[in-house]
Amino acid sequence: MRVFILFFSIILFSIKIYSQGCCAGGGGSPIAGGATQGVLQAGQVEISSNFQYISSNKFKTGDKFTPKLFDNYNSNYNYSKIAYGVTKDFTISIESGYFFNKIQTGFYDAVLSKSEKIESSGIADLIIFPKFDIVNRVTEKKRFEITLGLGYKIPLGKHNDSTLVYTNPISGQQIFTVSPPLVQPTNGSNDIILYAFFFKGFTQKNFRVFANTIYIRRGWNSLGEKFGDYASVGLFAGKTFFNNLGITLQIKGEQIGKLEAAENVDLLALYNVNSTSTGSEKITFVPQINFNYKSLTFYGLYELPLYENVYGNQLASQHQFIFGVAYRFFVKAPTCEIPSDAKSYYACTMKCEGGGGYEPGKCKICGMELEKVK
Repeated sequence: MRVFILFFSIILFSIKIYSQGCCAGGGGSPIAGGATQGVLQAGQVEISSNFQYISSNKFKTGDKFTPKLFDNYNSNYNYSKIAYGVTKDFTISIESGYFFNKIQTGFYDAVLSKSEKIESSGIADLIIFPKFDIVNRVTEKKRFEITLGLGYKIPLGKHNDSTLVYTNPISGQQIFTVSPPLVQPTNGSNDIILYAFFFKGFTQKNFRVFANTIYIRRGWNSLGEKFGDYASVGLFAGKTFFNNLGITLQIKGEQIGKLEAAENVDLLALYNVNSTSTGSEKITFVPQINFNYKSLTFYGLYELPLYENVYGNQLASQHQFIFGVAYRFFVKAPTCEIPSDAKSYYACTMKCEGGGGYEPGKCKICGMELEKVK
C-alpha cells in the first residue's frame, strides 16, 4: 500500500511552482505535482522525479474569458526529491526544482516579423520537509493514517531577473525592466508550509480514500513583494487493479491571496505588476494513473479546470500535465508491521508493508514469495 501512496507524493500537495500566485491561473505552491502521502518506513529511502508541462493562451476576469493580453505562456519543469524514513513515524525530505524554460510569448509584430519573448530558466527553490505520523492503525481489513508536516522553502533561483525592453537607436543606451513574476524561477521569499494528510484504506478491496490540506505562509522578498498565501484541499478515491495498476480520481480546491507591496514600493511603476490582477480561486478534476514494477512507480496525471475565478485580468489555467517516476529501497532491513487482529500473516522479505497479506502468495509490490511471520 505504501508504494501505491508513493504515487501521490508526486501528484498532489496540490501545488505547482509555475505561476507563483501572480498573473496566471496556475497553482501557487512551490511543490510541483504535490505530495499526498504519509511517512516512509524506518530505514526506507524514496527518490523521485517528475516532469511538468504547463501551457495556456486563455485569459479571464473573474470566471469569464476575456481577450488576450499576450499570445501564449508555457513552462517545462523538473521537480525531484529524496526522502528518508528516520523512524516508522518520522520522515524528512529534501526537494528542489529546475525550470528548463518559462516563456511568455507576445503578439506577432509584423514590422519586426517576430513575436517578443520573455523567458528564463534555472533552479527554483529548495524545500526541507519533515513529516510525522500522529495516527497509524492497521487491522486485517482497514488502515487509517494521519500525518502532519511542516516545511520550509528557501529560494535559490532568480526573482529579480531583468529583460531588455528598449535600445536607443542613436545613443545605443539600453533600458531594462524586471521580468514579470510569471517567468521568474522563484518568488524570492522564504515560506512556511503546513501540511496534513488523512488516509483510510480497505485492504481486502484494494480501495482507498484520502485527503490532504496545505497552507503556505508567504514571506517578503527583496523587491518588497509578498505573494499571496496559498491554501488547498484535495479529496481522493483510488483503487488498485491486478496488484500493480492504480487509478485515482481527485477533486482539488485552491485559493491564492493577492500580491502585497511593502511601504513606499509601487509595484506597477517599478516592476510593471498590477497587484489587483493577482490572486484566484480554482477547482480542478485530476484523473491519475500509476503502474508499479517492483520498487519503481511510474505515473501520469492531467489537471482539468472545472471552475476558476481570478481577480482582475489574468492568464487562466488550460493545460497541465505531469509524468514521473519514483523509486524506493531500504538502507536497512525493514521491520514488519503486522495487523494487531491478524491470526496469521505473510510478509515480503524485502518490503513487507503493503506487499503482504493474510494468505500465502506473492508480494503485491515486487512479486517475491511471501513468508509466514505469524
